[in-house]
Amino acid sequence: MSVKHALGRGLELGRSIFQLGILKPAGRVAAKFRGERLRLGPAARPVQPQPLLPARYRYFRMSLRGLAAQLQAAGFRRLAGGGSPRNRAVFLAFGVGLGLIEQQLEDDRRSAATCQEIQALFRKKKFQSPLKPFTSGYKLEDYVIGKQIGKGCNAAVYEAAAPFAPLRESTTCSLVELKPNGEETNVSESLRFPSAASYPLAVKMMWNIGAGSSSEAILNSMSQELVPASPEALKKEKGEVVLSGHFGSVPKRVTAHPNVIRVYRAFTAEVPLLPGAEEEYPAALPSRLNPAGMGNNRTLFLVMKNYPCTLRQYLEVCVPGRRQGSMMLLQLLEGVDHLCRQGIAHRDLKSDNVLLDFDAVGCPRLVITDFGCCLAEEGLGLKLPFTSRWVNRGGNACLMAPEVATAVPGPGVEIDYSKADAWAVGAITYEIFGQPNPFYSPEGLESRSYQEKQLPRLPASAPEHVQLVVKLLLRRNPNKRPSARVAANILHLSLWGKRALTSLNPASMGKMADWLLCQSAVVLLKGCGPRGSSVEAELQRGFLSNLDLEELRMAVRYLMYGRELWQSADV
Repeated sequence: MSVKHALGRGLELGRSIFQLGILKPAGRVAAKFRGERLRLGPAARPVQPQPLLPARYRYFRMSLRGLAAQLQAAGFRRLAGGGSPRNRAVFLAFGVGLGLIEQQLEDDRRSAATCQEIQALFRKKKFQSPLKPFTSGYKLEDYVIGKQIGKGCNAAVYEAAAPFAPLRESTTCSLVELKPNGEETNVSESLRFPSAASYPLAVKMMWNIGAGSSSEAILNSMSQELVPASPEALKKEKGEVVLSGHFGSVPKRVTAHPNVIRVYRAFTAEVPLLPGAEEEYPAALPSRLNPAGMGNNRTLFLVMKNYPCTLRQYLEVCVPGRRQGSMMLLQLLEGVDHLCRQGIAHRDLKSDNVLLDFDAVGCPRLVITDFGCCLAEEGLGLKLPFTSRWVNRGGNACLMAPEVATAVPGPGVEIDYSKADAWAVGAITYEIFGQPNPFYSPEGLESRSYQEKQLPRLPASAPEHVQLVVKLLLRRNPNKRPSARVAANILHLSLWGKRALTSLNPASMGKMADWLLCQSAVVLLKGCGPRGSSVEAELQRGFLSNLDLEELRMAVRYLMYGRELWQSADV
């Protein structure tokens, strides 16, 4: 064996130890993609926020630092004291390889520290509400109710105004059509949605059929609707939440986020006869308003911002462009990730349950709404005990993730919802890019039984990174499916980090850390404009406030897999 070859073998051995010991979660992901069988120990757990230096990094750093030093010293001693050239070369090369591992660990330590510093900086910047704060509004009489603007299976929504609520400008967006080849063409006239200038608020009146008329019973029965409620939404007396004099329990609450609806007020009141009630929902009215009605006299009212339309209504008349569609998908993933981090599963995601308005430059801003079917119980997290067929799986059977739809009840069985909402986002992406949802209609696919090869291709207007994310999100096996955070990172890197990805090696994230620092400076310098924050700025701040080295590395691995996938398809 030549000295050159021996040195090469030693360096290769050192790198192999590093890759197997440090990158085995990412290596396992790549192996799953290619059908390889790498036996690297038990299955990796979902990525969790890590301390400044993960435990296995500290172990390798401490142990390998001493080992590398000993081997290098022993190599020099043997070199000076004789021995075969072959043994001396192999021993020295092995020590050099371990020294490179130590350097790699140090680079990762710096990258992890950079991510945590950036995360801490941007988490200090709180999301600003689109409405100015107000102190009143805990009674139905405080509001002027307008026409009905929406209706679901358990509630009606009306536009509303109040003296204490600010007015906002009408919203427009640029209509974009797509040529058959996927190219965008701008249409000169703009599309105008109904103005909410006169009615900046929306009041959602729940239908109370069987909860009784006491405020406490109403609150307990409809508590899921209060998950997106602000801390000031419910009136407090002596520090206790109170609804019309009755104390009640409050469910887990989600903190404010640009892509999650915010409930500003919640109160109970007698059911009024609102416009269209007798025609639209006569059975939900109490007998004092409709002798044939089955509703109770009191119910829950929720006050929110008035949005121009739902995502479904928008997509009926608009076809987003490539970048705009990517950012719409990214917003849904950011909203789902925010819910997952707080142990909340929506369980009823669909284009009807996503509201939409526009920022100052006309970019759609998406907001997840309607939490009536959500899983948000303290102590359960994202895993629901499924011991009986009477346990409710969720609201939307068509967009129910495979692991939820195929679950069989039994002792000790749990349904894991940690990636279920992300799966639904993958299906909704077809609608965003102008195609029918493949899981709708009698002829559509069924989430219980579909095969991944049956999924239709997205149109040519969908960028490659979007096609990759949808392909990954709609994997049947949740263990092979990325989390909403990792999927969002893929889109962030594709939209704003292409230069950093040009020569990126997942084993070394130093260049990525440099790019993150530059990106942080750019976002801080942009700040917030006079007409509010743009969707792009909100997305970038959300990305930087949730940085995690392992999740970022996983996203890079997925992108490398996607690159290989497209290259092999072109051959």
